[in-house]
Amino acid sequence: MSDKPQGRRLIAQNRRARFEYHIEETIEAGIALTGTEVKSLREGRANINEAYAAEQGGELWLFNAHISEYPAANRFNHEPRRPRKLLLHKRQIEHLIGAVQRKGMTLVPLSIYFAPNGKVKVELALARGKKLHDKRETMKERDWQREKARLVRERTVA
Repeated sequence: MSDKPQGRRLIAQNRRARFEYHIEETIEAGIALTGTEVKSLREGRANINEAYAAEQGGELWLFNAHISEYPAANRFNHEPRRPRKLLLHKRQIEHLIGAVQRKGMTLVPLSIYFAPNGKVKVELALARGKKLHDKRETMKERDWQREKARLVRERTVA
C-alpha cells in the first residue's frame, strides 16, 4: 500500500482573502520550487497573507509569498520572498491574464497544499476587491451565523 496521504494536506491558507475579495473563480496551479523550499513547506513554514499573482513575460508568477529558510541547508538555502513561477496550461494563463487586464480583477492565492500525488499546489482565486460596505455586510452575516448557532446550541441543551 502507498505511504502517501489520501487527501490534500494544507500548508498555508490566506483566510483574509475571502473577507477582502469577491471570489469569482478558483483554479489549481502547480508551483516551481527548489528542494529547500519543499522541505520547509513539509514543516509547514509558509505565509501567503500578503501574496499575489501577476503576469510577467507572458507567464504567471507568485510574488511576496514567504517560505522560510530550511535550517539544515546552510549556504544552499533559498531566498524567502523570491518570485515563484506558477505552472498552468497556456490557455489557462491567457484566460487569467485577460480577466486581470480587461475586467480589473486580481489573482490572489487562497491556499498552498500538498496534492495526493505529493506535489505542491496553489489554489488561485480570480477575485474582485470588496468595497467597505460589502465588508460590513460580510461581518454582519458572520455575526448572525454565530448568533444563530449559539441560539440553536442553547435551545438543544436546555
